[in-house]
Amino acid sequence: MEAREVIIRPIISEKSYRAIDDNRYSFEVNQRANKHHIRAAVEEIFGVKVIGVHTINVKPKPKRRGLHRGKTRRWKKAVVELAPGNRIDFFGAT
Repeated sequence: MEAREVIIRPIISEKSYRAIDDNRYSFEVNQRANKHHIRAAVEEIFGVKVIGVHTINVKPKPKRRGLHRGKTRRWKKAVVELAPGNRIDFFGAT
Protein backbone atom coordinates (compact mmCIF):
# COMPACT_ATOMS: atom_id res chain seq x y z
CA MET A 1 0.00 0.00 0.00
CA GLU A 2 1.41 3.42 -0.98
CA ALA A 3 1.62 6.27 1.51
CA ARG A 4 -0.99 8.39 -0.30
CA GLU A 5 -3.42 5.44 -0.22
CA VAL A 6 -3.03 5.04 3.55
CA ILE A 7 -3.63 8.65 4.66
CA ILE A 8 -6.98 9.93 3.32
CA ARG A 9 -7.21 13.33 5.05
CA PRO A 10 -6.33 15.11 8.28
CA ILE A 11 -9.12 15.55 10.80
CA ILE A 12 -9.53 19.18 11.85
CA SER A 13 -11.93 19.56 14.78
CA GLU A 14 -11.84 21.34 18.11
CA LYS A 15 -10.72 18.21 19.91
CA SER A 16 -8.01 17.31 17.40
CA TYR A 17 -6.83 20.93 17.24
CA ARG A 18 -6.31 20.97 21.04
CA ALA A 19 -4.31 17.72 20.77
CA ILE A 20 -1.79 19.42 18.46
CA ASP A 21 -0.39 21.15 21.57
CA ASP A 22 0.53 17.66 22.85
CA ASN A 23 2.09 16.81 19.45
CA ARG A 24 -0.77 14.47 18.49
CA TYR A 25 -2.34 14.63 15.02
CA SER A 26 -5.52 12.91 13.80
CA PHE A 27 -6.03 11.43 10.33
CA GLU A 28 -8.70 9.50 8.49
CA VAL A 29 -6.94 6.41 7.15
CA ASN A 30 -7.67 3.46 4.89
CA GLN A 31 -9.63 0.76 6.74
CA ARG A 32 -7.15 -1.92 5.67
CA ALA A 33 -4.12 0.02 6.98
CA ASN A 34 -2.46 -1.15 10.18
CA LYS A 35 -0.27 0.81 12.60
CA HIS A 36 2.93 -0.02 10.71
CA HIS A 37 1.46 1.26 7.42
CA ILE A 38 0.23 4.46 9.11
CA ARG A 39 3.58 5.16 10.79
CA ALA A 40 5.50 4.69 7.55
CA ALA A 41 3.05 6.84 5.56
CA VAL A 42 3.16 9.79 7.99
CA GLU A 43 6.95 9.67 8.17
CA GLU A 44 7.23 9.54 4.35
CA ILE A 45 4.65 12.24 3.53
CA PHE A 46 5.46 14.78 6.24
CA GLY A 47 9.12 13.98 6.98
CA VAL A 48 8.66 13.64 10.75
CA LYS A 49 9.50 11.02 13.40
CA VAL A 50 6.49 9.11 14.78
CA ILE A 51 6.71 7.67 18.30
CA GLY A 52 3.17 6.26 18.63
CA VAL A 53 0.05 5.39 16.65
CA HIS A 54 -3.43 4.74 18.05
CA THR A 55 -6.23 3.54 15.76
CA ILE A 56 -9.99 3.75 16.21
CA ASN A 57 -12.69 2.13 14.07
CA VAL A 58 -15.51 4.69 14.01
CA LYS A 59 -18.83 2.87 13.87
CA PRO A 60 -21.77 4.09 11.76
CA LYS A 61 -24.53 6.02 13.51
CA PRO A 62 -28.21 5.64 12.59
CA LYS A 63 -29.68 8.70 10.84
CA ARG A 64 -33.15 9.62 9.61
CA ARG A 65 -34.47 12.16 7.11
CA GLY A 66 -38.24 11.98 7.17
CA LEU A 67 -39.29 8.43 6.34
CA HIS A 68 -35.87 7.38 5.05
CA ARG A 69 -33.58 5.61 7.46
CA GLY A 70 -29.92 4.99 6.98
CA LYS A 71 -26.52 5.06 8.60
CA THR A 72 -23.44 7.21 8.34
CA ARG A 73 -20.41 5.57 6.80
CA ARG A 74 -17.88 3.70 8.91
CA TRP A 75 -14.27 4.80 8.81
CA LYS A 76 -10.93 4.40 10.54
CA LYS A 77 -9.22 7.14 12.52
CA ALA A 78 -5.56 7.27 13.54
CA VAL A 79 -4.07 9.48 16.23
CA VAL A 80 -0.33 9.86 15.61
CA GLU A 81 2.08 11.11 18.27
CA LEU A 82 5.22 12.79 16.98
CA ALA A 83 8.66 13.01 18.60
CA PRO A 84 9.43 16.26 20.45
CA GLY A 85 10.55 18.99 18.08
CA ASN A 86 8.58 17.63 15.08
CA ARG A 87 5.49 19.44 13.82
CA ILE A 88 3.06 19.20 10.90
CA ASP A 89 1.75 22.47 9.51
CA PHE A 90 -1.66 21.89 7.86
CA PHE A 91 -2.47 25.53 7.13
CA GLY A 92 0.86 26.76 5.75
CA ALA A 93 3.43 28.95 7.41
CA THR A 94 2.16 32.29 8.72
